[in-house]
This record gives sequence, C-alpha cells and structure tokens, in this order.
Amino acid sequence: MSDITDRPRILVIHGPNLNFLGTREPETYGATTLADINETLQRTGDTWGVDIDTFQSNHEGMIVEAIQAIAASHQGLIINPAAYTHTSVAIRDALLLLKMPIVEVHLSNVHKREPFRHKSLISDVCTGQIVGLGSMGYLLALEFIVKTIRKQSESA
Repeated sequence: MSDITDRPRILVIHGPNLNFLGTREPETYGATTLADINETLQRTGDTWGVDIDTFQSNHEGMIVEAIQAIAASHQGLIINPAAYTHTSVAIRDALLLLKMPIVEVHLSNVHKREPFRHKSLISDVCTGQIVGLGSMGYLLALEFIVKTIRKQSESA
C-alpha cells in the first residue's frame, strides 16, 4: 500500500459567492451547501485514493495565488471560477502555468442564462468543462481527473 504522501492531490477552487450555496438563489444553484460539496469530494477522494484540497475565495488575486501555488504539489484542478469565468484574464493566465488536467465546473447551465454568462475566458485552457449538472458536476470532474492521472502514471 502506498504512503499517503504518494497519493495524488487535487485542488478544488470555488469562486466568489459560492460560500453562500444552499441559500443564494437555490432555484438556480440548488440547496446543496459548499460544505456539503467539499465533504462529498473529500470522502470520494479518500475512497479513490486521492487527497482533495478545497479553497474558496471572493477575491480574484487569492484565486490566482492558489493556482500558482499548486504547480509542483498537485496533479489536478477542479475550478468553478463563478463570476470570474466571464471576466478574469488573470485567472486564465495563471491556469496556463499548470501542466495537469483542469476541469471547469458550473452548477447551473450557463448557456441557458444571461448572454454575458455564455462566454468563458478559461474554457479553452481547461481540459474540459461541465455545466448544468449541479453538485454532481464536481464528482464527474473528480472522476475524470482521477482516471486521467492513473492513465498518465500507467504510461510513464
């Protein structure tokens, strides 16, 4: 059995206002709280043999710094940049530093919402994008990243 320090690490970044999940616009974002999402991800990660770190910030610069900090320590990133999806060149540029699978997740289907939400500044630098599946989108992103990491380690 491998030592826990040998377990792959995946960071999950939650952007602005996601700290109010469960109470903020539940008709759009659902009743699941951010704590519920993080707990489910950590439990699932433990079952699958990966360590999950979670981070939420309402501040663009802190999100950029979190991305920069994982280049050498993590093997995957799940990011829901929330409103910064449509505005942040800084987050996009930080993502370009990473050489790992990156999945962009949105709880709501942004393509069924206001026109300004249809354009993501980061989708083309991410490995994939999951929209409109609620909190299940995070689990699908995690499954994809775990399988990608395992496939890469088998071929190395």
